[in-house]
Order: sequence, then structure tokens, then C-alpha cells
Amino acid sequence: MKEFLPAAELAQLPEGRLSAVRPKGLPVLLLNKDGRVFALENRCAHMGCPLAAGALEGYTLECPCHAWRFDVRDGSFLDAPELRLKTYATKISGGTVFIEAEI
Repeated sequence: MKEFLPAAELAQLPEGRLSAVRPKGLPVLLLNKDGRVFALENRCAHMGCPLAAGALEGYTLECPCHAWRFDVRDGSFLDAPELRLKTYATKISGGTVFIEAEI
């Protein structure tokens, strides 16, 4: 069953900063970019490296371990779009960011 889980306070997500959170133990990366909050699994699809330590340029997130590059909008791997990171729908209510996850 899917439900929305509280993940972080919007005020704690400055523009363009990568933030690792663990709602209900899930490794999630939050990113506030251009007025939208994106949520992705905080593990690279290649070898599980933590993406919160990566570099962001525009909407492209680069893994800190092996330079794999992903689009934060849909989780797709830029060199092979059939590979992707898990993404989570987000909503903001009362200043809190929620992610939709299967629990």
C-alpha cells in the first residue's frame, strides 16, 4: 500500500542542495530545484553509492563514485535511459515535504 510519508521541512531544503533523508528507513535524496521538490532513491543504480555526495548541474546529478549521470526529474540514466533511479512523488503541506512510498 502506498502512502505519503513526512520526509523533511521545506525550509530545510535550500535551492539546489542535495539532502539525504530516511523516512521510515528509506534512503531518499531530496532536492529543491526551481520551485519543485524532487525525491529519488539515494543510491546509485550502478554500485549503490550515496548520491547525496554527488554533484548537481542543472537537472543532472552525477554520482560521486563513478560519474554516472542521472536526470533528477525522472531518475533516468543519461547514457542508457532504460536504467533509472527509483523516484517518489512529492507533495508539500503545512511546510512539510511528503514522499509517496510503498510501505
